[in-house]
Amino acid sequence: MYYLVATLYVVVCLVLMLVVLLQQGKGGDIANAFGGGASQAAFGARSGATVLSRATTICAVLFVIGAVVLGILGQRGGGGSVIGGRAPQQQSAPTLPATPPPAPAQPAPAQPAPTPAP
Repeated sequence: MYYLVATLYVVVCLVLMLVVLLQQGKGGDIANAFGGGASQAAFGARSGATVLSRATTICAVLFVIGAVVLGILGQRGGGGSVIGGRAPQQQSAPTLPATPPPAPAQPAPAQPAPTPAP
């Protein structure tokens, strides 16, 4: 379920970027300074702008809803996230062999005790 929602979320993000990039700026462009702004009304750019702005609104709402849904599903542990909030499980200590370590073959030579200074 998590991966299906994540895939749809990526598609919505790509469509949102495309729709935003297709929109025309609302400010005064360089074409308006030289009299090129009148050509925009010839093809009905006003109706095209409303379709793109509606598509932007719909994609933005889907973007926010998708982010909330992915956040909720991610907390439940539905996805295999590397940076998730779960702590890694600790492994048990390795068991030692049952036999004691071998004793040294030769005893250490006795050293004479140091004499105190007078």
